[in-house]
Amino acid sequence: MNDKYITVTQLTRYIKYKIDNDVNLNEVFLKGEISNFKAHSRGHFYFTLKDENSRINAIMFASQTKNIKFTPEDGMKVLVTGKISVFEANGAYQIYVNDMLEDGVGNLYIAFEQLKKKLEDEGLFKDIYKKPIPKIPTKVGVVTAPTGAAIKDIISTIKRRWPLTEIYLFPALVQGEDAKEDIVRQIRKADSYGLDTLIVGRGGGSIEDLWAFNEEIVARAIFECNTPVISAVGHEIDFTIADFVADLRAPTPTGAAEMAVPQISDISNLLKQINIRLENTILNKVKNNRRKLEDIKNSNIFKNPIMIYQAKEMIFDSLIEKLKFNIINLKNVKEKDLIRLKNSYILRKPYQILDKKSNKYLQLISKLETLSPLLTLKRGYTITKKNNKVISSSKKLKKGDHLDIEFSDGIINTEVI
Repeated sequence: MNDKYITVTQLTRYIKYKIDNDVNLNEVFLKGEISNFKAHSRGHFYFTLKDENSRINAIMFASQTKNIKFTPEDGMKVLVTGKISVFEANGAYQIYVNDMLEDGVGNLYIAFEQLKKKLEDEGLFKDIYKKPIPKIPTKVGVVTAPTGAAIKDIISTIKRRWPLTEIYLFPALVQGEDAKEDIVRQIRKADSYGLDTLIVGRGGGSIEDLWAFNEEIVARAIFECNTPVISAVGHEIDFTIADFVADLRAPTPTGAAEMAVPQISDISNLLKQINIRLENTILNKVKNNRRKLEDIKNSNIFKNPIMIYQAKEMIFDSLIEKLKFNIINLKNVKEKDLIRLKNSYILRKPYQILDKKSNKYLQLISKLETLSPLLTLKRGYTITKKNNKVISSSKKLKKGDHLDIEFSDGIINTEVI
């Protein structure tokens, strides 16, 4: 009765036989976008070829890869030629690629490069905006999926390296259409907790899986975050927009945990070194102060303190002698000035000087009277004025002008006719 049942291997082998002998599958020409690309150390290429609705695993052996003239990478659109077959170990059908040509770049890759250039032009990637990561944090936040290898690796690494740190998990969707809004919401929430450092990331995956960390709103939320942010998205070869705007980029979630906290043994060694330097500093300080004390004790001032006062007394005596000398000189000068004043002409004949000054004064008065216009008026002359200005010529007058004629004993008003 059991004869009608076959093994999985037999079924897989039958399907493989059917596909291998189908002439339509011996040489197929496919176009699609590369995803999950990996280059093996032996030269083989492993990747997924996909379009909007489907995907197929692909392998290109080293004997064929050496003939292509470009470096494949995720997001590239390519044209491949190959044979469809079944890999018996897992029963999956795949294409064995013989040749591959570039067919432009995938839409996701184009979107990635466009957003990267936009944010770079705005200056969001500049080092001047990068905040330093605290050396010894007490509180570290993590924005990632609440389950999976990423959060487990971060927690175990932090606890192993620096168990004094508190870890705050802000669970978020890290994949899918709603992931970007959830990540932004959790970043802003974490930023209000007074954390020392915030890790934002997830484990590895395809470019589609990691795409939430290439969204503009996520990038701006990281840039605007006041808490220093370490990005930890995917594997070492994966780069996202979040890596460029974060304050520090880690190659993996585990690497982010190592960057976020110190190694307890390193801190212990550092404290020992500080303690040694502190002891040496104190010993050197004591040694230097003891030497200074000995120098002071052996100085002449302490051995013969009276010398201080003796030196000051000598200076004081010198100042007194100098003061006496200056007083005598000043007295002699003033005595000479007094003798000169006593013998001066002014003190001996003061009235004669006064008479000379009086005569000169009378002469000046006489000259002023001679030039005075009032004296001229007394001799019968008059002064004619128009608008308070003296008229010296009749040519300056015209009919109807009002004039003031000044005599020695008064003024009359007249009009030119």
